[in-house]
Amino acid sequence: MSPRKSVHQELTRDMIMDAARVLFSERGYEHVSMRQIAKELGYSHGAIYYHFKNKAELFFALVESHFQMLNNILEEIMEQELDNREKLKQIFIGYIKFGLTYQSHYEIMFLIKDDEVKCFIQEEPNTTYENFAKNVHLLCGKKVSIQEIWSIFLSLHGFVTHYCRQVDGFEEVSGLAEMHADFLMGCIL
Repeated sequence: MSPRKSVHQELTRDMIMDAARVLFSERGYEHVSMRQIAKELGYSHGAIYYHFKNKAELFFALVESHFQMLNNILEEIMEQELDNREKLKQIFIGYIKFGLTYQSHYEIMFLIKDDEVKCFIQEEPNTTYENFAKNVHLLCGKKVSIQEIWSIFLSLHGFVTHYCRQVDGFEEVSGLAEMHADFLMGCIL
């Protein structure tokens, strides 16, 4: 048995989650093991099990934290001192900006389709969508149908998935994002 390797820094949940996010995004959930994550970090796989009991728990922690990030962004927009029209536009742009700024997060949240993790990605997307729908309905000032709100959400999602991995970040398409938000607003206002 080889002596334990000395480490410069104590392994944290955040370090593990950061490494796992990259690997899950690049390879897919089923093609990543706890050993590979540990190797990427330069720690033993046992050190990871101190923080997460298994890969599924680690994945769920990522999904949960990413949806919380998106929810926080949308809440911050709702708290801004803007008129309803501008706030609605900022909600649309904020969604796109999140997806293209945090592309690996977005992929884990919405684009990983492995059967093994589908059960872990149920509640968070529904909660985020419900918040989105409630805010859009509130800001529109008129009766907007569930179908219209769902179509807007899908359109924003489509914009993000179209540019995900095609651009380095939101700034490359910020003008297009603004035009898209304006277009969507014209559909419901």
